[in-house]
Amino acid sequence: MSKMIEVRWHGRGGQGAKTAAYLLAESAMQEGKYIQAFPEYGPERMGAPMMAFTRISDTPIRIHCHVKTPQVVAVLDPTLLETVDILDGVPKDGTVVVNTGESPDSLRRSLSISGRRLFTVPATQIALETIGKPIPNTPMIGAMIKASGLLNIEAVITNTRKSFEKKFSGLVVEKNIQAIRRAYEEVKSE
Repeated sequence: MSKMIEVRWHGRGGQGAKTAAYLLAESAMQEGKYIQAFPEYGPERMGAPMMAFTRISDTPIRIHCHVKTPQVVAVLDPTLLETVDILDGVPKDGTVVVNTGESPDSLRRSLSISGRRLFTVPATQIALETIGKPIPNTPMIGAMIKASGLLNIEAVITNTRKSFEKKFSGLVVEKNIQAIRRAYEEVKSE
Protein backbone atom coordinates (compact mmCIF):
# COMPACT_ATOMS: atom_id res chain seq x y z
CA MET A 1 0.00 0.00 0.00
CA SER A 2 1.44 3.36 -0.98
CA LYS A 3 1.18 6.49 1.05
CA MET A 4 -0.25 9.69 -0.35
CA ILE A 5 1.45 12.89 0.81
CA GLU A 6 -0.70 16.00 1.10
CA VAL A 7 0.68 19.54 1.26
CA ARG A 8 -1.21 22.71 2.17
CA TRP A 9 0.16 26.10 1.17
CA HIS A 10 -0.98 29.24 3.04
CA GLY A 11 -0.37 32.58 1.40
CA ARG A 12 -1.92 35.75 0.12
CA GLY A 13 -2.99 36.44 -3.44
CA GLY A 14 0.08 37.43 -5.46
CA GLN A 15 2.67 35.59 -3.35
CA GLY A 16 2.74 32.55 -5.62
CA ALA A 17 1.21 29.82 -3.43
CA LYS A 18 -0.75 28.46 -6.41
CA THR A 19 2.38 28.44 -8.56
CA ALA A 20 4.35 26.70 -5.79
CA ALA A 21 1.68 24.01 -5.45
CA TYR A 22 1.74 23.40 -9.21
CA LEU A 23 5.56 23.37 -9.45
CA LEU A 24 5.81 20.83 -6.65
CA ALA A 25 3.20 18.63 -8.31
CA GLU A 26 4.83 18.88 -11.75
CA SER A 27 8.19 17.96 -10.22
CA ALA A 28 6.66 14.89 -8.58
CA MET A 29 5.02 13.93 -11.88
CA GLN A 30 8.46 14.05 -13.54
CA GLU A 31 9.55 11.46 -10.96
CA GLY A 32 6.69 9.17 -12.02
CA LYS A 33 4.26 10.07 -9.23
CA TYR A 34 0.54 10.73 -9.49
CA ILE A 35 -0.35 14.28 -8.58
CA GLN A 36 -3.02 16.87 -7.91
CA ALA A 37 -2.53 20.60 -7.40
CA PHE A 38 -5.20 23.25 -7.02
CA PRO A 39 -5.94 26.55 -5.26
CA GLU A 40 -8.78 27.53 -2.95
CA TYR A 41 -9.60 31.21 -3.02
CA GLY A 42 -11.70 33.45 -0.86
CA PRO A 43 -12.15 36.95 -2.26
CA GLU A 44 -10.13 36.90 -5.46
CA ARG A 45 -7.85 39.88 -5.00
CA MET A 46 -4.20 40.62 -4.39
CA GLY A 47 -3.33 40.30 -0.72
CA ALA A 48 -6.36 38.21 0.26
CA PRO A 49 -5.64 35.04 2.25
CA MET A 50 -5.73 31.90 0.13
CA MET A 51 -4.66 28.29 0.20
CA ALA A 52 -3.31 25.92 -2.39
CA PHE A 53 -2.92 22.16 -2.19
CA THR A 54 -0.66 19.46 -3.58
CA ARG A 55 -1.15 15.70 -3.45
CA ILE A 56 1.60 13.26 -4.40
CA SER A 57 1.12 9.48 -4.58
CA ASP A 58 2.61 6.31 -6.04
CA THR A 59 -0.89 5.21 -7.09
CA PRO A 60 -3.75 7.05 -8.81
CA ILE A 61 -5.44 9.65 -6.62
CA ARG A 62 -9.15 9.05 -6.37
CA ILE A 63 -10.24 11.83 -4.02
CA HIS A 64 -11.19 15.31 -5.22
CA CYS A 65 -11.56 17.65 -2.25
CA HIS A 66 -9.39 20.11 -0.41
CA VAL A 67 -6.68 18.74 1.87
CA LYS A 68 -7.93 18.21 5.41
CA THR A 69 -4.96 16.47 7.07
CA PRO A 70 -1.76 17.70 5.41
CA GLN A 71 1.52 16.06 6.33
CA VAL A 72 3.30 19.25 5.25
CA VAL A 73 2.23 22.90 5.60
CA ALA A 74 4.07 25.82 4.00
CA VAL A 75 3.24 29.35 5.21
CA LEU A 76 4.32 31.99 2.70
CA ASP A 77 3.09 34.98 4.73
CA PRO A 78 3.89 35.06 8.46
CA THR A 79 1.07 37.57 9.13
CA LEU A 80 -1.33 34.69 8.51
CA LEU A 81 -0.08 33.08 11.74
CA GLU A 82 -2.19 35.65 13.60
CA THR A 83 -5.43 34.98 11.71
CA VAL A 84 -5.36 31.46 10.25
CA ASP A 85 -5.09 28.14 12.09
CA ILE A 86 -2.17 26.81 10.06
CA LEU A 87 -2.03 23.67 12.21
CA ASP A 88 -5.63 22.65 11.49
CA GLY A 89 -5.58 18.94 10.65
CA VAL A 90 -1.77 18.65 10.79
CA PRO A 91 -0.80 15.43 12.59
CA LYS A 92 1.64 15.58 15.52
CA ASP A 93 4.39 14.18 13.26
CA GLY A 94 3.62 16.69 10.48
CA THR A 95 6.05 19.25 9.07
CA VAL A 96 5.47 23.02 9.12
CA VAL A 97 7.67 25.46 7.18
CA VAL A 98 7.19 29.19 7.86
CA ASN A 99 8.55 32.18 5.96
CA THR A 100 10.14 34.18 8.78
CA GLY A 101 13.52 35.30 10.04
CA GLU A 102 12.52 34.07 13.49
CA SER A 103 14.15 30.88 14.79
CA PRO A 104 12.05 27.71 14.98
CA ASP A 105 12.45 27.62 18.79
CA SER A 106 11.27 31.19 19.19
CA LEU A 107 8.34 30.68 16.80
CA ARG A 108 7.30 27.50 18.62
CA ARG A 109 7.24 29.38 21.94
CA SER A 110 5.42 32.46 20.61
CA LEU A 111 2.70 30.36 18.93
CA SER A 112 2.58 27.66 21.62
CA ILE A 113 3.04 24.93 19.03
CA SER A 114 3.36 21.41 20.37
CA GLY A 115 4.48 18.45 18.32
CA ARG A 116 5.13 18.85 14.59
CA ARG A 117 8.52 19.42 13.03
CA LEU A 118 8.96 23.18 12.69
CA PHE A 119 11.23 24.91 10.15
CA THR A 120 11.79 28.58 9.34
CA VAL A 121 13.37 30.36 6.41
CA PRO A 122 13.52 34.08 5.51
CA ALA A 123 11.94 33.43 2.10
CA THR A 124 10.85 37.00 1.40
CA GLN A 125 14.35 38.28 2.19
CA ILE A 126 15.88 35.60 -0.04
CA ALA A 127 13.45 36.53 -2.83
CA LEU A 128 14.33 40.22 -2.54
CA GLU A 129 18.05 39.49 -2.60
CA THR A 130 17.98 36.99 -5.47
CA ILE A 131 14.93 37.76 -7.60
CA GLY A 132 14.53 41.42 -6.70
CA LYS A 133 10.84 41.06 -5.77
CA PRO A 134 9.13 40.06 -2.49
CA ILE A 135 7.54 36.91 -3.94
CA PRO A 136 8.45 34.05 -1.59
CA ASN A 137 7.09 31.06 -3.51
CA THR A 138 10.26 29.68 -5.10
CA PRO A 139 12.36 30.04 -1.94
CA MET A 140 9.58 28.31 0.00
CA ILE A 141 9.71 25.39 -2.44
CA GLY A 142 13.42 24.94 -1.71
CA ALA A 143 12.88 25.16 2.05
CA MET A 144 9.91 22.80 1.95
CA ILE A 145 11.82 20.20 -0.09
CA LYS A 146 14.69 20.25 2.42
CA ALA A 147 12.35 20.11 5.44
CA SER A 148 10.11 17.34 4.10
CA GLY A 149 12.43 15.29 1.93
CA LEU A 150 9.50 14.76 -0.46
CA LEU A 151 11.48 15.05 -3.67
CA ASN A 152 15.01 15.36 -4.94
CA ILE A 153 16.05 19.03 -5.07
CA GLU A 154 17.71 18.61 -8.49
CA ALA A 155 14.48 17.23 -9.96
CA VAL A 156 12.60 20.23 -8.58
CA ILE A 157 15.16 22.63 -10.03
CA THR A 158 15.07 20.91 -13.42
CA ASN A 159 11.28 21.07 -13.51
CA THR A 160 11.17 24.70 -12.35
CA ARG A 161 13.66 25.69 -15.02
CA LYS A 162 11.64 23.87 -17.70
CA SER A 163 8.35 25.40 -16.52
CA PHE A 164 9.69 28.94 -16.09
CA GLU A 165 11.56 29.00 -19.42
CA LYS A 166 8.16 28.96 -21.12
CA LYS A 167 7.18 32.25 -19.43
CA PHE A 168 10.28 34.16 -18.33
CA SER A 169 13.66 35.34 -19.57
CA GLY A 170 16.76 33.31 -18.81
CA LEU A 171 17.86 35.78 -16.12
CA VAL A 172 14.53 35.53 -14.26
CA VAL A 173 14.67 31.74 -14.46
CA GLU A 174 18.20 31.62 -13.05
CA LYS A 175 17.35 34.05 -10.23
CA ASN A 176 14.45 31.81 -9.19
CA ILE A 177 16.70 28.74 -9.30
CA GLN A 178 19.20 30.62 -7.12
CA ALA A 179 16.38 31.44 -4.66
CA ILE A 180 15.33 27.78 -4.47
CA ARG A 181 18.89 26.61 -3.82
CA ARG A 182 19.58 29.30 -1.25
CA ALA A 183 16.42 28.58 0.77
CA TYR A 184 17.18 24.85 0.58
CA GLU A 185 20.53 25.60 2.24
CA GLU A 186 19.30 28.25 4.72
CA VAL A 187 16.13 26.64 6.11
CA LYS A 188 16.46 26.13 9.87
CA SER A 189 15.11 23.42 12.12
CA GLU A 190 15.09 23.05 15.87
